[in-house]
Amino acid sequence: MPAQIRLPEQNLVLLVGRLTRDPNVAFTQKGQAVCRCSIAVNRRFLDKTTNEWKDDVVYVPIVIWGAAADRCKDRLKKGTPISVEGRLTPDEYTDKNTGQVRKSLQVTASRVQILEFGAAGASYDNEGVSPAVKDDVPTTDVAEDDVPF
Repeated sequence: MPAQIRLPEQNLVLLVGRLTRDPNVAFTQKGQAVCRCSIAVNRRFLDKTTNEWKDDVVYVPIVIWGAAADRCKDRLKKGTPISVEGRLTPDEYTDKNTGQVRKSLQVTASRVQILEFGAAGASYDNEGVSPAVKDDVPTTDVAEDDVPF
């Protein structure tokens, strides 16, 4: 019998985009907050056949749980730029029009960072922990030789 290769299992998603609509926050029967939203992730590329710049947009459904969801409802709105770290999870629902079971993928966020300056700019993990927010973003000078890639 040939030896099996043991592959590491990894499910990590990092996205940066803008909210496509105001977030929808609900609560489970046990009182846990769940925030559902969607972000648009843009990719700009040069079409080699027409020599024109084109945009490719992907809309990604995001689910945020717990205290982070509760905090996001007050700070997120349509158009807000955010960074999302999480994992791909399956979603299954019944189509109201056809009665068919539909399947899709969504990102379950473990961390959401608001990419705006000022009081709105903050990040939240699943426990709702937020670092102190500062109006001035510190910068660090890094020599090109120090970059490991």
